[in-house]
Amino acid sequence: MTSRLLQPSLGSPDYDGIRQALREDTSTPVISVRGLEARASVLPLITHDGRQAVRVSVTGLVPARMEHELVGVDRAEGADVTLLVPEVSQPTDFTLRLSDGEGLIGEATITVTPQRHWDVFVVHHSHLDIGYTDPQGTVLRHHLDYLDAALRLTEESEDWPDDAKFRWTVESSMPALRWLAARPRDLVEAFKERVREGLIEVTALPFQLHTEACSTEELYRQLRFTEELPTRSAMHTDVPGAVVGLVDALNAAGVRYLAAAHNWAGRSVPYLHGGDKLTRPFRWRAPSGNELLVWFTDTPHGMAYMEGNTVGLADSFELADDLLPRYLSALAGRGYPYGPGTFGWQGPDADRAPYELDALHLRVQGAHADNAGPSIVPASIVREWNTRWAFPRLRSAINSDFFAHVEERYHDRLAVHEGDWTDWWADGLGSGARPLGYVRRAQSALRAAETLHTLAGADATEQIDLAYDKVALFNEHTWGAANPWEDAEEAGDSGGLQWTRKSAGAYDAQDDSADLLQAGMRRFGRRFGGTGFVVVNPGTQRRTDVVRAFLPRDIVPLEQPIALVDERTGERIAHHEEVVHPVDWPTRPIGRHVSAVVRDLPGYGYAFVSIQQGDAVETQEIDETIENEFYRVSYDVREGYIRSIFDKVAGRELVNADAAAGFGQYVYDRYATAPHFNHMSGHVGAHDRTLLGDRAIGRHAAVVKAERTAIGEKLVVELQAKGADWVRTTIELHAGVPRLDLTYQLAKQGTPAKEAVFVAFPFASEGPPSAWELTGGVGGGPSVPGSAAYMLPIRHWITFDDPGLSIAWATLEAPLVQLGTIHMPYAPFPATLDEEQATIYSWALNNIWDTNFPTQQQGETTFRYAVTSSTEVKGTALGALAASGLTDPFLGILATGDAAPSKEGVFVTVDHPEVQVTSLGRFDEGVVVRLQSFADVPVEVEVGLRGLRSAQVSPGLARGRRPLEVSAEKVRVRLPACGVAAVWGTCEDR
Repeated sequence: MTSRLLQPSLGSPDYDGIRQALREDTSTPVISVRGLEARASVLPLITHDGRQAVRVSVTGLVPARMEHELVGVDRAEGADVTLLVPEVSQPTDFTLRLSDGEGLIGEATITVTPQRHWDVFVVHHSHLDIGYTDPQGTVLRHHLDYLDAALRLTEESEDWPDDAKFRWTVESSMPALRWLAARPRDLVEAFKERVREGLIEVTALPFQLHTEACSTEELYRQLRFTEELPTRSAMHTDVPGAVVGLVDALNAAGVRYLAAAHNWAGRSVPYLHGGDKLTRPFRWRAPSGNELLVWFTDTPHGMAYMEGNTVGLADSFELADDLLPRYLSALAGRGYPYGPGTFGWQGPDADRAPYELDALHLRVQGAHADNAGPSIVPASIVREWNTRWAFPRLRSAINSDFFAHVEERYHDRLAVHEGDWTDWWADGLGSGARPLGYVRRAQSALRAAETLHTLAGADATEQIDLAYDKVALFNEHTWGAANPWEDAEEAGDSGGLQWTRKSAGAYDAQDDSADLLQAGMRRFGRRFGGTGFVVVNPGTQRRTDVVRAFLPRDIVPLEQPIALVDERTGERIAHHEEVVHPVDWPTRPIGRHVSAVVRDLPGYGYAFVSIQQGDAVETQEIDETIENEFYRVSYDVREGYIRSIFDKVAGRELVNADAAAGFGQYVYDRYATAPHFNHMSGHVGAHDRTLLGDRAIGRHAAVVKAERTAIGEKLVVELQAKGADWVRTTIELHAGVPRLDLTYQLAKQGTPAKEAVFVAFPFASEGPPSAWELTGGVGGGPSVPGSAAYMLPIRHWITFDDPGLSIAWATLEAPLVQLGTIHMPYAPFPATLDEEQATIYSWALNNIWDTNFPTQQQGETTFRYAVTSSTEVKGTALGALAASGLTDPFLGILATGDAAPSKEGVFVTVDHPEVQVTSLGRFDEGVVVRLQSFADVPVEVEVGLRGLRSAQVSPGLARGRRPLEVSAEKVRVRLPACGVAAVWGTCEDR
């Protein structure tokens, strides 16, 4: 009684309502008389002897004896009957008569139409949420248990007809890899044999990822196991979107098939952005020309990977026999099989063309839940079904079975779509801003750490891979419990436990990357003698930038003034010092932090900077305007934002003074929606600004530091602001560096209230952004229809290209941006401000979600940004240059060896401005140079590697190597548009 009372009251969809809607939408009233109604359905059910089905259901005042007759063809008794007629090749009329024990009740004409001969591939899997339904460790142990059960079930059905044999698709490879490492050899061999037989398939992705949160190297590394356990397909479940770089990454791993189950969950409105025209399957093409054959679940209301469960395939043959043919009929005859309101749908039913093919990929889980285990029921239903019906023909299938079928029969007729499939759920990344920032810093530090270990002659591949695995586990899509505001010890209320472990993984990853970077610097520094620093540029582009290094007091006493000398030129380098005194920091190494600007340092090169006797350094106070050779920046203390950024080289203002928000202004939004309601955000619609409860900006700015040092000028301002105890803005210009650096620190107050923090960047540009960095690609071009449009999850940079001047903006910790305006965070995401094409709003953090993401965040959190402009460099090259100071800072490494110091050196070179070296690594025979192109066309690049004797190249970061011709320690490599490649070089001196 209680459950019947509560369930209809909670607003979540239930299967009874969904199924009844399906019955009604696929049947037509034909007789209504004497208090009863008869509804008829012509369904795609074909018997083995060539007859097709008409189903009739009677409701209302049903007599005790009810007879249905298709005159001259078939008859049956009961309230719900299936009548069979010879299969028709064109619409054919039959007369339906209803009778009871006293005679005729009524009759009607039924038009029987030809039906498709369906092939339905029933793909049995378990959706892996690492968390959500239980604490993470519990969930993973259950999934290993599921593999034990799956292996047993393959044995149970071994003698069944081939189409009915139990088959299991391992949606995410990580549980399979853990299982293989933890089970006895005989079970492992039995598992591998089932894989070879096509009864079990392990798909490519380790777990379900927010792919836009991954770095490009991280994404590729997560597919490294496919060399040992080959796979043909991948599954992308729950997350409604994926980065374009996934196409190339999967192709490089030998994967050509992708089954996506995009969970719209009411928050997403793809049908408003072309998603209603996105046919399935389709061919998803990257700029490189690589393709994936993609299937995606078409249930628009959030059921996604529960389609098979919805139509009874996890329950019983009788329920599936009732619902599955109706589902197929709906797909063939109308766009969506359900009407508006089903599943908590926000908005009208989409106008979509019927499904075209006669083959269907239908996921099913063993129970109606995430993390559900395997069941023999779906295979049992398939066995009974195929005995009774010739069509639709059901097959208990692994994931790749469907794709092989479609590729053979339909490949050339499938639509091709290009570009990013922007993720509607990416806004949830802002709900964990501090750990996300740590992870993004770790992604950069790991690249530099591996490079330094490689240059020092050490192989850190295993440690680097393990650190990347921790980073990826944070980027896994389960960011919280079903009810994350609760703090129980088990099940979906274990929110506190789950977020503690999730965020701890991010902090561990950052610590691991810092440890590896420190170790790499120590190893590398040991190769150099002399008193001084080896300054390394871990980025690709030659640049002038600031370096920060620590000089211990046991190397040079604190009281001894020093000078820095660039040994390439013999010239002194101006520097600044911040001394760590024992009285101030007795728990930290004693010495001085030295900052200096090193000019014209080549990419993947170094210069030796010696430490000599010098003079004391001085600091001067300045006002609210700072400048260097390139920019003059003025801060408006009264308004709390940057008033002007004047490009002195171009003679042009970079700030749009007429914008709604000031440049660098803190904007805080509160929403008039309540917290702590499961999936509430999916049931809220916002068609105007009504739910914007409050908008506030940072006020009462006070300058706490304004100084000029030998290396540049700095302004530090503190503001009072809603949502935070304080907001601190640091604005820096370094001498000789054509870049403005901005750092925002806020002491975030914790609250469950729905909120968002933005930082505004209105540029004085003539048009919208020309490009932005994505994982494995570049945005600004085409996108897959139905992609999210109100926000972008970028990697690091956005560029504007005006005639005569290009501008680039970069972010380190905060990937979410909204372009031109601030949108409401509820579907269909209306704008709250007039559109300004050249304004970037950095969506630094938010608390919008009610389930699966943390419901509040607090503590000191840092966001760093950079701005640059150029009359010569433009597009992606300028974007990478803007980000380099954030993602690839110069490394100041103390020389600790005995060898005579080398004044300068270059480790690797590339000669194309839009091709980046992301890192250097080691392999058995030598050094691997990892390349990424941001060019929108194929390019040929010359790669030089010191001491190179022989080389191979792979499309991606591992497999498929082919030889290259080496000439003068250089090779020429052709990269596809926005492509990734690796050069594997054997070198004389390594």
